[in-house]
Amino acid sequence: MSCKKWYMGTNTKMYKTIAQTNQFIGRLSELTADIDRSGWELFVIPSFTTLDSANQHRDKNLVKLGAQNMGWEEQGQFTGEISPLMLQEVGCDLVMIGHSERRHVFMETDEMENRKVRCGLEHGFTVLLCIGETEAEKEAGQSDEVLNRQIEAGFAGVAQENADRIWVAYEPVWAIGVNGKPVEIDYADRKLTVIRESLVKRFGPQGEDVPIFYGGSVNAENAEPLASCKDINGLFIGRSAWDADRFFAIIRKVQAVRQKIN
Repeated sequence: MSCKKWYMGTNTKMYKTIAQTNQFIGRLSELTADIDRSGWELFVIPSFTTLDSANQHRDKNLVKLGAQNMGWEEQGQFTGEISPLMLQEVGCDLVMIGHSERRHVFMETDEMENRKVRCGLEHGFTVLLCIGETEAEKEAGQSDEVLNRQIEAGFAGVAQENADRIWVAYEPVWAIGVNGKPVEIDYADRKLTVIRESLVKRFGPQGEDVPIFYGGSVNAENAEPLASCKDINGLFIGRSAWDADRFFAIIRKVQAVRQKIN
């Protein structure tokens, strides 16, 4: 694992008002102000309506701001979509693409995710591509095949020199949400290595430096063992991180683990 920085982030999904988001980011910034950002990066991905206000109220040196989705064109007849120009205007640093809910609830395809990835990179964003297998694919022994396919398809046409603006989140579909099943640490460790190998195959040596996160029912109990996985560079947390003080408690636990490893 050659990526030196450690990442902690959350996607608040369709929760939190503007005021709640500002309060959350403000409190998180206050709690983590003493953490050296040269080795750690915190990011929050809230709903579209909160982005402008969140950007105006945040300390950009402490928290990166991301969008939960993005259209693949700058403008056009795409009712309900948000363009990269709109996200630039409200100060986004990064764009999340291919979250499991986008793929499996809204039926987005690998081709659609690829168009969004390339558009995001063309407009200067860091792009976070989410990948993961369903429970049926896991039970059929197809997990590695699915992860390799999603990486190959998601980054098709992406130049090697853009690898430094790519993040990958491994989120097993069966481990996400209220009814998600906790992942076995050994299983997560093996799949993270599969992802690393796939990134190196796709991007050459630069693939070693692409940050890989684990997301999927991460909580205060499993954050520490997950943070010890071989090819992991961060944790992408859901509801366990939506209270800033609870999120901070997880961050402190992970800090202790990473200090021992480093």
